[in-house]
Amino acid sequence: MAIRPKTHVEMKMTGTAVSHARTDIAARDVTGIVDEPEARGGTNKGLTPTETLISALVGCTNVISQRLAHRDGVTFGEMTIDAKASFDRRGASLEAEIDVPFPTIALDIRVKTDATPDQLEVIKADLGRYCPIAKVIRAAGSEITETWTALPL
Repeated sequence: MAIRPKTHVEMKMTGTAVSHARTDIAARDVTGIVDEPEARGGTNKGLTPTETLISALVGCTNVISQRLAHRDGVTFGEMTIDAKASFDRRGASLEAEIDVPFPTIALDIRVKTDATPDQLEVIKADLGRYCPIAKVIRAAGSEITETWTALPL
């Protein structure tokens, strides 16, 4: 009998407020730091909360793209993803309630691959369907654009 993976899992983590600007995060058996720069009273030991959000998008883009490539029998070699987000800080600065704090996010994805143009188009289309972080960010009203550059392996 084949083992079926669970379709729904509960994620747990704990955030400990070390200061007004730093939160230590524990999840599974790993820890991380979410912090503000020294100029905003932090210790600059980790990404800011907003940088953490965008970094999650970058990480999810990598993971899901790699899984899609594997699914489709495509090899992805070296891959870099640059993100550029437009951030309306008025909400974080308590100046005004902002409905869409990140109106636009641009991802520049460069990958060495043996994918044909048609195979890459399928991966690109499916990335938007399967990346949970991108789905949440888009549902919040942000526009995410991706520019892909495929280089030969």
